[in-house]
Amino acid sequence: MRDRFRTWAASLFDPEKDFRERTFQLIVFIAIAAVFLAALGDLLSGENVVETVVLFVSCFMAVFVAAVTLKRHQVQLGGALITGGIIFVIHPVTFFFGGGLEGGSVLWISCCFLFIGLILTGRLRIIMLVLMILLTAAEFIISYFFPEVIVSGHTRELWYVDMAISAFVVGLSTYIMVWFQSKLYTVENNRTREQAKQIETLNQAQNRFFSSMSHEIRTPINTIIGLNEMILREDVSDEVAEDARNIQSASKTLLSLINDILDMSKIESGRMDILPAPYDVGKMLSELVNMIWIRAKEKNLQFTVDVDPSLPEQLYSDEVRIKQILINLLNNAIKYTEEGKVSLGVHCRKIGERKVVVTYTVEDTGMGIRKESIPHLFDAFRREDESKNRYIEGTGLGLSIVKQLVDLMGGEITVNSVYTKGSTFEVILEQEIVSDKVLGKYDPTTMHRGAQRNRYHQSFEAPEARVLIVDDDPANLMVAEKLLRETMVQITTARSGAEALDHTLEQHFDAIFMDHLMPGMDGIECLHAIREQSGGLNKETPVAALTANAGSANQALYRHEGFDGYLVKPVDAALFEDLLLSMLPQEIVQITDEGVESFASDKIVRALQRKVPLLITTDSISDLPKDLLNTLKIPVLSYKVYMEGGVFSDGLEAEGDVIIRYMGDRAITARSEAPEVSEYEEFFSRQLLNAQHVIHLVMSRHTSRGYENATEAALAFYNVRVYDSGHLSSGTGLLTLYAKKLTDSGITDAETLTRELDKKRAKIQTSFIVDSPDYLYRSGRLSRTVQKLCRAFLLHPVLRLKNGYMTVGAVIVGNTDRARSIYIRNTLRNPEEIDRSMLFITYVGMKKSEVEAIREEVLKKVPFEKVYLQKASPAVSINSGPGTFGLLFMRK
Repeated sequence: MRDRFRTWAASLFDPEKDFRERTFQLIVFIAIAAVFLAALGDLLSGENVVETVVLFVSCFMAVFVAAVTLKRHQVQLGGALITGGIIFVIHPVTFFFGGGLEGGSVLWISCCFLFIGLILTGRLRIIMLVLMILLTAAEFIISYFFPEVIVSGHTRELWYVDMAISAFVVGLSTYIMVWFQSKLYTVENNRTREQAKQIETLNQAQNRFFSSMSHEIRTPINTIIGLNEMILREDVSDEVAEDARNIQSASKTLLSLINDILDMSKIESGRMDILPAPYDVGKMLSELVNMIWIRAKEKNLQFTVDVDPSLPEQLYSDEVRIKQILINLLNNAIKYTEEGKVSLGVHCRKIGERKVVVTYTVEDTGMGIRKESIPHLFDAFRREDESKNRYIEGTGLGLSIVKQLVDLMGGEITVNSVYTKGSTFEVILEQEIVSDKVLGKYDPTTMHRGAQRNRYHQSFEAPEARVLIVDDDPANLMVAEKLLRETMVQITTARSGAEALDHTLEQHFDAIFMDHLMPGMDGIECLHAIREQSGGLNKETPVAALTANAGSANQALYRHEGFDGYLVKPVDAALFEDLLLSMLPQEIVQITDEGVESFASDKIVRALQRKVPLLITTDSISDLPKDLLNTLKIPVLSYKVYMEGGVFSDGLEAEGDVIIRYMGDRAITARSEAPEVSEYEEFFSRQLLNAQHVIHLVMSRHTSRGYENATEAALAFYNVRVYDSGHLSSGTGLLTLYAKKLTDSGITDAETLTRELDKKRAKIQTSFIVDSPDYLYRSGRLSRTVQKLCRAFLLHPVLRLKNGYMTVGAVIVGNTDRARSIYIRNTLRNPEEIDRSMLFITYVGMKKSEVEAIREEVLKKVPFEKVYLQKASPAVSINSGPGTFGLLFMRK
């Protein structure tokens, strides 16, 4: 018996068994045990026989009902019957025969409500709950108006016994019910987490597999397409040329299938990113037409293009994804059309000053789609009318990818089709206008001339250029050498990162192409080693990733790691030449094709921008003049100002004086927040397009979350360092200007620069005198008592930075003019120790005449060479209020 009970108890927590059945078993068991104990108590105390009999009979009936319904897996029915017995039999009997409000049955009311909540679900739970409320109300009303119907023969001793038993049984059963439910939910929650972890592990394994598959297949395809390109460049017979074109077409089809599978994997795992950027509409359409025109011609189909002349020349969106959507739709149209035509329409409608809605329409005269199949058209791995389409190539992923890409871009896709007559797909995407110049008349007949077979002619020659290509696969090295042979560049190859480092130590290269995944030292590690190589000759040589790792996530990775370009295998010969051209110094390049245009696009390859070795950046709270920032080319990231009217960018959308005037004497609060981690990451990513390393100066870590967020963001980059200035406002600005001065003097090593900043940081003087304590109180920096004392006795706090913390360094008594004069005198004492090259007078909500008066008084004491009158940022303004100003300078 004991073993059977243990087995039953263990089964209650068995995750393989039905959750509701387990709950039903234990809750009913507890309820029956509680009723049985209550009946036993009545029996032992010699109370009302009717109540005792009813309770015992109810126990046996409940056991019978529970056993039968569990066996038939009808838990809801069993719960309803037992609950009905409690509401209509057990509870009324115990109430009316157990002394009513003077008996222990009153304590059972809460237990009944708990039982209903735990055992029932849905509408039945609500019905039983309402009935229980009505019954309870009726019992109270009857006992009040008709007390004679209540059977009560309790002595004082029996009343105590009854109440004690009821309290014990109700308390214990309630505890066990709640404990079990909590335990059950904990077990289920842990099980769910474990399953989620397993699913995540499986997803990661699947993604690794697809990524690895893509990489492994792209490598041999690169060899096939590359060598095939060399055949097409030669003067061969028409038959050989036709075979080569067929090889090229088949290779690209295989590549398309791989891309579809990889994209589907990314979409399902939520890793597909939309990366908008400015793009040339005409150029994108030309590339599209060139690609599709060949396929249409192969099937003797007419291909027409209708482009709205009012379409802007340049738009802002994800060009790669738009092209992917249109290629999938057009390929599908050609695939399922045996005769007739396929057409592409592009039309736009302006919806704002800088926005348009672009509608892309793809029509065909193919077999069409059955009406009943349209709802399933965008399902993955599904192909309609399989019996007719079984000989048509494809995975059934194309339209599913199109639909999900359109959804990710916030667009809309619709389809109209008449079976056996043709189909029309329409994609609507909202995009931003970059150029006001319109595309004008678009003539597709001039756009597909490149599709004809012409003899290859290199776009440039550079016989003096030295190029290093690093790849562990000898076939890839051979293809790369052959593709660049006609440009006459001097090519050196390396089979590993270690071999590449030997070459970069021995000679200077004008450009380096680097594979990513290599045994031993991978491409990213090799790039970092080249940049930091002691005695190396290629620390500033542009390095491009030449890799089989496709996808926007990898593009972002290469940007983060500091690559100057990115080209995916299989390598497009024209893009390869174009990327190299953009990387080489102009003086060693001879352009041989006057019509050559740069295809370098941020989505395919990133054209080289000569990177500075070390870039200094800071936050808007450094309070530096905009013209000075622009002159010195110091990038700044804005803080956010949160007010009742919304969120504003510090310095861009909100000025300190404006916010102070808006707040005025009203009970309006504002707060300044550092940028989020994601905002810092995006900022650093943008700056690394122009720099090999970045040092970002932030105000004291003890006064803002800026340091914490920036440091976390910097973990995503090996070449970004966050420096805590230990100051705020123009104090941070002074250190930023000093850092910029050091880099301009030739210090490009981050470690050396940091050591110099550490020395100078202690010499900076940062302090402010506050005119009114009200804003310090509103920002929570002063208590109400201190605020009242300051106002009553004309006390002006002087805020100073000490060890990175903002403290009240002094308090000056008197009116505003007197307090300002004393502050100036005290701050500028020992003038022989002051560096007179620069002073910032950073102020909040003051008139120009007031600031000029302060400037004149300061210059009488210390003749600074340069004095900047700088309005404080909102972050400082909202904490200190109008009339506040500070003298910020360096000591010798």
